[in-house]
Amino acid sequence: MERSLRDNLIYILSMRPVFNYKAVYADMTEDYVFPIEPEPNSSVTLRFRTGRNNVDDVFICVRGGRQRMTRIFSEGLFDYYEGHINIENEPFFYHFEMESGNICLSYGRSGLESSGGCRDEFKLVPGIKTPEWSRGAVMYQIFTDRFFNGDPTNDVHSHEYYYLGDYAEKVEDWNYYPDSMDVRRFYGGDLKGVMDKLPYIKELGVDAIYFNPLFVSPSNHKYDSQDYDHIDPHYGVIVEDGGECLKDSKENRFATKYIKRVTSRRNLEASNELFAELVKRAHDAGIRVIIDGVFNHCGSFNKWLDREKIYENGEGYESGAYVSADSPYRSFFRFFDENRWPDNDSYDGWWGHDTLPKLNYEDSPELYSYILGIAKKWVSPPYNADGWRLDVAADLGHTPEFNHRFWKDFRSAVREANPDAIVLAEHYGDAESWIANGEWDTVMNYDAFMEPISWFLTGMQKHSDEYRSDLLNNPDAFWCAMRAHRRQFLGGSGLAAMNELSNHDHSRFLTRTNHKVGRVDKLGSRAAEEGVNKAVMREAVLFQMTWPGAPTIYYGDEAGLCGFTDPDNRRTFPWGNEDFELIDFHRACIRIHKENKELMTGSMIPLLNEGSEEGILAFARFNRNSASVIILNNNDRDIEWNGEVWTAGIPSECKVKRLLITGENGFTTETFDHQVSGGRLRISVPKTGGVILKYQTPTPLELY
Repeated sequence: MERSLRDNLIYILSMRPVFNYKAVYADMTEDYVFPIEPEPNSSVTLRFRTGRNNVDDVFICVRGGRQRMTRIFSEGLFDYYEGHINIENEPFFYHFEMESGNICLSYGRSGLESSGGCRDEFKLVPGIKTPEWSRGAVMYQIFTDRFFNGDPTNDVHSHEYYYLGDYAEKVEDWNYYPDSMDVRRFYGGDLKGVMDKLPYIKELGVDAIYFNPLFVSPSNHKYDSQDYDHIDPHYGVIVEDGGECLKDSKENRFATKYIKRVTSRRNLEASNELFAELVKRAHDAGIRVIIDGVFNHCGSFNKWLDREKIYENGEGYESGAYVSADSPYRSFFRFFDENRWPDNDSYDGWWGHDTLPKLNYEDSPELYSYILGIAKKWVSPPYNADGWRLDVAADLGHTPEFNHRFWKDFRSAVREANPDAIVLAEHYGDAESWIANGEWDTVMNYDAFMEPISWFLTGMQKHSDEYRSDLLNNPDAFWCAMRAHRRQFLGGSGLAAMNELSNHDHSRFLTRTNHKVGRVDKLGSRAAEEGVNKAVMREAVLFQMTWPGAPTIYYGDEAGLCGFTDPDNRRTFPWGNEDFELIDFHRACIRIHKENKELMTGSMIPLLNEGSEEGILAFARFNRNSASVIILNNNDRDIEWNGEVWTAGIPSECKVKRLLITGENGFTTETFDHQVSGGRLRISVPKTGGVILKYQTPTPLELY
C-alpha cells in the first residue's frame, strides 16, 4: 500500500466519528449513473454517497480537470451528491475526490485510493447498449438431444452414417448414461419436445431459453455445423424420408437415408418453419430465445467443404472445396497444399482437428458477407430469435485485429436486423476490449461467477479436475477473484452476464459437491452421483439468484441431474425421476429474484461479519427503495451472524423480513421478521445453509 494512502487511512480510522469511510459508495448501476448506457454527445448524471454531514466537498474528476458536485438530498445516515457531465463519442473515464478537513481521497472502481489520481477509474463508453430485457433475466440452457423427445419420427437411426470412427447410434433407453465417446449417440430430443415442455419452463420462471447449436450437423452437440441456413431435420421435421442406412461401408456418400434427410429442401424448410413456430410460442409465453453460433469453424460434413461427399451432385448444391479446386467455396478455407485436388485434405483445422475446418474470413469477402447475412437471418422474421451466443469467439480469424473487426461488424448486423437482440460470447479471461468496443454485449461468466463460487462452496475446479482445500470456504480468495474479474464489465454488461453453475462443457455443480476429482472414463458414471450434497447445491442456487447478472440454469440442474465433465454432463433430463424439492427450491429462488428489483439491477456491497469469516459469504443488493441481505454459511456448523447492514441503506433501527432460509434439512419461504439494531443484524444461519432478508422503504422514492 502506498505510504500516503496508508497514512490517510490510519488517520481516517483513528477519526472514525469525523470521517465515515464505510458510508462512501458509488458504482455503475442506475442509482449512481443515469443513463447507465448513454448515447454519444449526451449528458450523464452521476451520483456519489457519503456519510451524513461527513465531508466538505465532493468532486467529479475527469482527465483534465474536476467539477464540484452538489449535495442534493440527505437520507438516513447518508448524503447524496450529484453532478452532470457531457460526454462525446469516446470512452469517458472518471473518478471522485472527497475533501474532509485535511484529508483528500479518491474513489474509483476499486474503492478508496489516495488523492492525486486514481488507478482504477470508472468508464463509460457512449453508444454501447445492452438489451434491457437481458439485465437480470433468468435463462435456461437446453442441450436439445437430451431434453425431451417430442417426435420419434425424426430420430437418428443406428448406422444412419459414419462419424469419428464409428456409426451413428440411436440410444433406445432414455435413462442410459452417456458413453465416454458420446458425440454420435442420439437419444431423440428435439424442438417438438421443447415445445411440449414450454409450460414447465414457463412455470419455472424462465425469461429466456439458450439453445446449444440447432443447425444441421452430424454430432449431438452440433458444434460442427454442416449448414448454417437450416435447422437440423433430426431436431425439426422429416417430411421426406427414404434411403438406406450404412451396413458395412464407412463412406457417407452411400448413407442415402442421411443424405435424403439433411439435403431435402422440404425437410430443411419444414424444420426452419418449426423453429419459427417454437420461437412464436415461446414469445407468447413471455420467453426469449437465444441460439448458438459457431463461426470460428464448421464441420467436415459442411456443404462448403463436403469432405464426406454428401452434397456431391445434389440438386441445387455446388461442389465442395474438398472435392474440387474449382469450388465456389475454395476461399472459405485455407489449404496448405494447392496440388492435392481432388480430395484435398490439407485444409486448416481448428486446433488441428480435421473434423473442424477453420473458416478463412481474411481471404474470403464472400464468406465474411455470408456469415453476416446469417447473423441477420435468424434474428429477423420469420424466425425472430432474440440473440446469439458465440462459440470460442476470441479464436475467430487469424489475428486479434481481424477478430475485433469481425465481431464489431457482426454485432452491428445483428442490431440492424433486431435492435433488441443480444450478442454474448463464450470467453475465458478479460473480455473488456470486446465489450467496450461494441463487439459483444456480455459473456458466459466463468471468471466472475462459475469459478469463484465453485471454489468457495466445493473447493472443486469447474471440470472436477482438481480439489483445492485452500480455496474451499475461503472468502478472501472469493472476493479477490470477484473484484479482479468483475472489472471487465460496463454498465448493463455485468447485469446481463450469463451466470451458470454448470453447462455442457463442465461438470454438473451437484457432482462437484462430492469432491471427487476425475472424469467419467476413469471414475464411471455412478461416481458422479455418490456423496453429493444437496444443501450445498441449494446454497449455490441461492447465490446464483441473488448475485449480479443473468442467472442461467443448465437443463436438469434444477431436477437433481449429476454428471462429470462432458460428455457425462449431457445426461438426459430425468422426466419421471425429478427431484421435486430441488425444482421447488429453484422456483422459489427465481420468484424472489424477479419480485425484488434490487436483485436484478441493484448495487452490490460485501457485508462483514463480526468474528471469523471462514465459510461465510455475506453481501447486500440494494437500490434507493429496497435492500436484500444474503448470507451463506458453508460451514458444517450453525453460525451466529452479527454484521453491519446499514451500509446497504438499511436504517439503523428497523425490521427486515426473511424471504427464504435453507439448510441441510431443506428450506422454507415462511417469512419471519428480524430486528436491526444500531445498524447491525444478528441472525442464526444453519450449517450448509443460507438466508435472504428484505428491507423495503415505507414510501417508494423516485430515482431521478
